[in-house]
Amino acid sequence: MLDLIWSAMMIISIICAGITGKIDLLSNAVLEGAEESIKIVIATLGVMTFWSGIMRIAEDSGLTNAIVKFLTPILKFIFPDYINEKKIIHPICMNIVANLLGLGNAATPFGLCAMKEMQKYNNSRDTATNGMITLLVINTACLQLIPTFLAALRKNYNSSNPFEILPALWLSSLTALTVGIALVKILGTRKQKSKTKSNALCKNF
Repeated sequence: MLDLIWSAMMIISIICAGITGKIDLLSNAVLEGAEESIKIVIATLGVMTFWSGIMRIAEDSGLTNAIVKFLTPILKFIFPDYINEKKIIHPICMNIVANLLGLGNAATPFGLCAMKEMQKYNNSRDTATNGMITLLVINTACLQLIPTFLAALRKNYNSSNPFEILPALWLSSLTALTVGIALVKILGTRKQKSKTKSNALCKNF
């Protein structure tokens, strides 16, 4: 879907530039954007590499188990169906920790691993489970205690205080996370009740 969206945006931009006679401005913008993207990658590469390495060390050293134990009370509520499945809970924990450190790129592989394992327990292969939806909500809300990547970007653009956005970031992401999980729980419960009633009606017939 994203490839279609980006392709459509580029095609529309080229058409509009051609109609308005601003192809030269579009060409300059493309070249400047490419140059700027390389600068951003170089500026953030060190930070991302460092924290990604820390995440790998934590996983290999067994720190993951300590993190799982610490997060178990919360995970029991959020992922009750998978709390005893280490192949699911461990990558979920690492995904959450990576997001808390502001490492969206490092969190993605852990999230994909957890999703793959969840799918093995999914009876409806073409329908996401409540656990899958919940993990997606957590990643989308992206609660960050330390917005590493965002702070690196702000510093690259000469921000005098890259972390001054923390209060607003914490408030917005925590609100989105709370509302998202609440909706998943409420709608999931309603769906389960509806399914139970349907099964009861089928048995009566």
